[in-house]
Amino acid sequence: MSKIKKTTLATALLLVTAQSSAAGFQVSEHSASGLGRAFAGEAAVADNASVLARNPAAMSRFDKAEISVVGSYIAPTADIKGVNDPTPYNDASRLDSNDVINDAFVPAFYYVQPINSKVAIGLAMFSGYGMVSEHEDDYAVGAGAGTTDLLTFNINPSVSFKATDELSLGLGLSAVYAKATLERNLGDLSSTLGGSADSQLFLLEGDAWGYGWNVGALYEFSENNRIGLAYRSQVDIEFEGDFTGVTSGGNKIQTTLEIPLPATVEISGYHKVTPKIALTYSALWTQWSKFTELEANSSECTVTATPTECFKKEEHYDDNIRYAVGAEYYVGN
Repeated sequence: MSKIKKTTLATALLLVTAQSSAAGFQVSEHSASGLGRAFAGEAAVADNASVLARNPAAMSRFDKAEISVVGSYIAPTADIKGVNDPTPYNDASRLDSNDVINDAFVPAFYYVQPINSKVAIGLAMFSGYGMVSEHEDDYAVGAGAGTTDLLTFNINPSVSFKATDELSLGLGLSAVYAKATLERNLGDLSSTLGGSADSQLFLLEGDAWGYGWNVGALYEFSENNRIGLAYRSQVDIEFEGDFTGVTSGGNKIQTTLEIPLPATVEISGYHKVTPKIALTYSALWTQWSKFTELEANSSECTVTATPTECFKKEEHYDDNIRYAVGAEYYVGN
């Protein structure tokens, strides 16, 4: 596949459904070129090996080995402001919390190796989900919003097969390593449980592996027009970690906590409409509705009303669709 110097001009549209909590804790920063397009066309463009994060079938576009190394620095800004509700906090400003989402560096590595004219193999290593949020130690709702640190790293080998001149298929397997820390403080519960607002309610730390799979298809109408379709399965991470908190009587005990990393479906297109200009687009669906609660359990947590429940927080996520449209301008040949 010939390489052409190019520059991304602009992103015309990036919409997220209002019903979801933005992108939740999903990480989309898988490539520098994709970031320039707002990740439009990611399952179809295949301009470098980072396409492995989206669609393994697109490896059929490569006629020689290729490596992509990516580093993304994410610097979000998120503040929480209280509302003038007289109950239960009286002073709404006590619900204020600033800069609650921390910055993060996200590395990724991709390698594609064609075997022959029909088969290619590849390896992707990247993060699909993760976040670090941190509230003040004496935050009034400390029991529900303290420090949350989730890191995931996906090791994803895959293979592609060119079934016909137009259609390519791909399959991948994922081994996802995850590490999590959840820390909550008493906040306003200190008035009933004793202690100060910044006293620790519980601390949970653990790591685990989860496993999943992904499939993809790429249909090429011509050299300059193609569409891609990709599915990545849900990965269930079951943490077994150390828990210390009020519900354990202050003792360090072993608990279990399960977090689903939601399934995704993406459809993308790439169309080179002139020798210099190409249009790209994507729709990415994420099954956030599967993420319904955070619940840690242990037979040693007997202080709560529900036996074995160390803590529980219900989540209210809706499925999300993100739309993106981009354009590329080719400046060389």
